Amino acid sequence: MDLSKLNREELTLLGAGACTMATLHFSSQLASQHLYYWKTPKEQRAILIIILAAPVFAVNSFLGVLDIKTSKPFFMLLNSIKECYEALVIATFLSLLYTYLNISVGQNIVPDEIKGKEIHHSFPMTLFQPRIAHLNHQTLKLLNYWIWQFVVIRPTCSFLMMGLQLLGMYPTWVSWIFTIILSISIYVAMYSLVVFYHTFAKELEPHKPLAKFLCLNGIVFFCFGQGVFIDILTKVGVIKSHHFWLDVEHVEEAIRNVLICVEMLLFSVFQQYAFHVQPYSGAVQLMLQKGKKNEVMQH
Repeated sequence: MDLSKLNREELTLLGAGACTMATLHFSSQLASQHLYYWKTPKEQRAILIIILAAPVFAVNSFLGVLDIKTSKPFFMLLNSIKECYEALVIATFLSLLYTYLNISVGQNIVPDEIKGKEIHHSFPMTLFQPRIAHLNHQTLKLLNYWIWQFVVIRPTCSFLMMGLQLLGMYPTWVSWIFTIILSISIYVAMYSLVVFYHTFAKELEPHKPLAKFLCLNGIVFFCFGQGVFIDILTKVGVIKSHHFWLDVEHVEEAIRNVLICVEMLLFSVFQQYAFHVQPYSGAVQLMLQKGKKNEVMQH
């Protein structure tokens, strides 16, 4: 293939496609390893859902690049699918943390060794909460609610936005109201996860908590912030249309989708470390080695 003969649109499509294929390769490789060493179903089921976020986002965005001149409702449908999966990933990640810590909010199970731990709040949460709180079932449930509100609000706003767009009742001021609501919701959820991480950093240390938090925050929260930033650049006129066949809205969506395709490749590589299969493969490998030694001794 002579790349010098390809136009800008074809090069963009080729690059986004290559990143998507690479993301699928790395993510499927890691997922297959967890399936092969299926040792702790509750934990690894959650890990698989989180791992699949990168290829789901990449394929979703590649479809947007592939049909770059499509209608606005189609873009909103693609975004709604991605945003619903974001909510699922957040809920799954919280469930994974609870599994690591042996916590059950629904059954009021909080291990004695973590009861009474200090939770330090910062501004602006100190307007509603004391600066220092002590961990008990109620404070843990509050953190849980702060995270779950995003799980509910994110897909609800997505479907409302798509419905209003289809009805032709989606002026700019309405889109900014949704942006503000989602920004507040995502901030509260991210704040809760950060507080959760700092509170239980010691207990979570064997599970590479920082890598997992960075991976999740990058995939979910960074993509949202990036989208808002691109939207602002479009509204103030920094991003413009330079093609008579492509208006500014399509240019904005194209930039957003291409960036996500590239970023999901990076996150799929980072996931190889954050969600490595080694904690689950060690015992299996030891059993295989013992089996081989027994065979040698028998011969």
